[in-house]
Amino acid sequence: MKYNHIETKVLHAGIEPDPSTGAIMTPIFQTSTYVQAAPGDHKGYEYARTQNPTRNALQQNLAALEQMKYGLCFSTGMGAVDACIKLLSPGDEVIATNDLYGGSYRIFTTVFAKMGIKFHFVDMSNPDNVSAAINSQTKMVWVETPTNPLLKIIDIESVAKIGHQAGAIVVVDNTFSSPYLQNPFKQGADIVMHSATKYINGHSDVVMGVLCVNDDDLHQRLAFLQNTCGATPGPMDCFLVLRGIKTLHIRMERHCQNGKKVAEYLAQHPKVGEVYWPGFENHPNHEVAKKQMRDFGGMISFTLKNDAIEPALTFLKSTKLFSLAESLGGVESLVGHPATMTHASIPKEQRIANGLKDSLIRLSVGIEHIDDLIADLDAALATA
Repeated sequence: MKYNHIETKVLHAGIEPDPSTGAIMTPIFQTSTYVQAAPGDHKGYEYARTQNPTRNALQQNLAALEQMKYGLCFSTGMGAVDACIKLLSPGDEVIATNDLYGGSYRIFTTVFAKMGIKFHFVDMSNPDNVSAAINSQTKMVWVETPTNPLLKIIDIESVAKIGHQAGAIVVVDNTFSSPYLQNPFKQGADIVMHSATKYINGHSDVVMGVLCVNDDDLHQRLAFLQNTCGATPGPMDCFLVLRGIKTLHIRMERHCQNGKKVAEYLAQHPKVGEVYWPGFENHPNHEVAKKQMRDFGGMISFTLKNDAIEPALTFLKSTKLFSLAESLGGVESLVGHPATMTHASIPKEQRIANGLKDSLIRLSVGIEHIDDLIADLDAALATA
């Protein structure tokens, strides 16, 4: 049965009651291997790195959420990134967003650059910058939108057209939005990537990566890498993510509601300088965000008006509900300092050139009561 609405897909797409027991929850198939009636005569499963029924259900569900044919799960988000770049060969070039997750930058520049793959980091908020960087060796375009941590908005459709004209694979890291807010395939993405650790799972108890694709050949190539390189998740983690997905739509609604109110509160606070949130009408490419997103999410970054690092660090140590921790997208609110945490692997001069100041603070706004969240921020700002 085809489901037209994501609120139904999160519960039912790709998921069937267990045929042997009728269990409505997908069982945890905690096995490493499967008995065969004769060599090569089996029930579709041979070895758990290659296939697992719990993982298959999750992959089918994720593909449906992104409105694509195939989903592939990896043990971490970085495992998914790794598989994407392994589609390339020495001499190939990648154009990547210049404001992106520090872990992606690190694996690009310290692992794959040594293998002969060249990376160009450009400000994709203006698609002309992508056109200017394209050359005959460009084989992949790597997009994050909204970006991490400055929440820049990239026009996926425009960038995808530029990439495809050059024959490049277009990858969109959709982690900040989740499939509830944005479906990059509809704007032309070939691969949609997620750190499912974040909003998709939503409970800060699993690390996992996801790739969704629609092309049969591209799926076969990535499935080969998934199996051959072996960065596959265990069935318990797959079960937990399946459980988390069931409330994705409800959680995202609250993340967006709380995010809007926190952004508006910060924008009027006398101690706050810049507030980065794509829901503001004056946010760069706000109209693009309105076009390709269903809402504006719960991720917010901001600076203090004095733009000094010491008051920012004082603020970070003063919050109570906003826990100081890496990661994002869980039900609980988190606060982080990108320059020393999630983006520390990016050289300072490059961070500053991209607009990522040492004083920047990043919030992942959770689903707590908004009055309690505002009170926590108010008390912390009083100390800064």
